[in-house]
Amino acid sequence: MEDDTSILKIYETVSKEVKYLTNSLVRLKILATLYEHELNMKEMNNTTGLSYSSISSNMHDLEVEGYLYRESNKYFLSNSTKLKMGNVLELNGIIKVLDEFFNILDKHLVDMIPEKSITEMDMLEKANVIESDGFDVYRVYKYIADALTTANHVKCILPFYYEEFNDKLNDLSIKNKSIDLMVSDLVFETFKSSSKIVKLASFSGKNNFLLIVTNQMMILGLFKEDGYFDQNRLLTSEDTDSIRWAENLFKNFKNEKINEF
Repeated sequence: MEDDTSILKIYETVSKEVKYLTNSLVRLKILATLYEHELNMKEMNNTTGLSYSSISSNMHDLEVEGYLYRESNKYFLSNSTKLKMGNVLELNGIIKVLDEFFNILDKHLVDMIPEKSITEMDMLEKANVIESDGFDVYRVYKYIADALTTANHVKCILPFYYEEFNDKLNDLSIKNKSIDLMVSDLVFETFKSSSKIVKLASFSGKNNFLLIVTNQMMILGLFKEDGYFDQNRLLTSEDTDSIRWAENLFKNFKNEKINEF
């Protein structure tokens, strides 16, 4: 894998095209699949599980824009697209991630994840999805609370206020644990009035994402397209690469938002 500086320079060179290619998880999944081998419409449906209508509309748009072409009823990535996607997104590494976590990414808001973190998604290869079920609808919140209880240091991006999370963070603060907390400006005053955390900052906007990074694990939660937080599933891992990805995400997000604090 190229170093971060090299990847970022390439990314900036083709940033407009990359934004077009990556702002749709369906589009990205199609490109990732075609990056491996050419397929016809039926094969794409069988391979990805996407609906025919979704495949058809997105592949048509990609064909019109010149990112892929059709030959003998099969679709191929253009050479320039293969080069750009290979250089920028390291698709060989993230194909498995897309396949594994498509359900948590599809129909969720991912636009607020910094572009540089998207280029590092292959680091999440060993992450897992934690889901609630009919027997334990609060499993996701309990999982986060438990992670905070045992942390020695923690970095958080919290887009909403949840009292138990605040209590856990206050307990850590009392124990002199290192805490770096960023919260939505929509709930900043609530946190400020009830929080004992020194490193407390705000960011503007809503429907971003939830991120917890501790010395032991990382946790990522997303908002659904309807604007509500998905309290039924989380992406989490104790793998060192996944934790490093989450720490980078925290840093990248903070760097983008720092003028708004």
